[in-house]
Amino acid sequence: MLPTGEQFTLTRDGALGAVSATVTELAASLRSLRVGGVALVHEYPDSLTPPYGAGIVLVPWPNRVRKGLWTLNGKELQLDITEPSTGNATHGLLRNSGYRLTDRSDAAVTLAATIFPQHGYPFLLETSVRYELTDDGLEVTHGIVNAGTESAPVAIGTHPYFRVGDTPSDELTVVVSGASWYPLDESFIPTGRESVRGTDVDLRAGKALADASLNTAYTDLELVDGAHRHRLIAPTGEATELWTDPDFAYVQVFTQPVFTGHTGEEFAVAMEPMTAPANALATGEGLRWLEPGEHWLTRWGVRYVPVAA
Repeated sequence: MLPTGEQFTLTRDGALGAVSATVTELAASLRSLRVGGVALVHEYPDSLTPPYGAGIVLVPWPNRVRKGLWTLNGKELQLDITEPSTGNATHGLLRNSGYRLTDRSDAAVTLAATIFPQHGYPFLLETSVRYELTDDGLEVTHGIVNAGTESAPVAIGTHPYFRVGDTPSDELTVVVSGASWYPLDESFIPTGRESVRGTDVDLRAGKALADASLNTAYTDLELVDGAHRHRLIAPTGEATELWTDPDFAYVQVFTQPVFTGHTGEEFAVAMEPMTAPANALATGEGLRWLEPGEHWLTRWGVRYVPVAA
């Protein structure tokens, strides 16, 4: 067995050629995605768990909770510390969990995992994620059901590292529609929210990744045709587009100079759709409170944009 467990390979014919993806049992990670032979995510060797969280699902919160502490009904709760270097709880409760298969076809797979009550998070959730290939990419649908007896705070994120074919990532331009960003302290926790106008983190008109070092969350995202849309653009003009439902009102851009890919260490960039920013359990920003029995579904996706589009 591989360190990421069972590999679910999806295939279908598309308008631009064959579309394929691989999703792992571990953390329901998106491990590969290709359209017409063009790679849209960074892939990694079989011998590894997802490097730097590549493609993993982040529930019931994305990013970090300061010192793992938050307050519920006046009582301070302590999450397990999962990032010792900062003393924070990071990326939810399923990043090291195996998902179970609930539905499968040639072009789609649905995986599920239960979050049981535990240190600092006394709630019972049933979660799912469905990956379905489209004509030019992939659509991902997340589901959360509150299976407990009390209202539960939840948020969703995911951690894909995107690329545009064989173009080195430091030759790409990143475009993110966020009008506001979150400065961070030394523990990578937001210290506030500020306008991007006049700053070097303004990505609305595009920024060359060769000139960027980013670990930055954005919000106040523009809606285009009912979705938030962000792109990585190659010098040829072809692009990889991340689109999200309005629920994903935040996106984190993270540049990683030493991502472990098939050819060794390489520069990579993650664009992480999130329904809440870092430290949301403590601040309440972006949290969704599910009543007992309530079911939440929300979507994001990726598409390949050829030069002529």
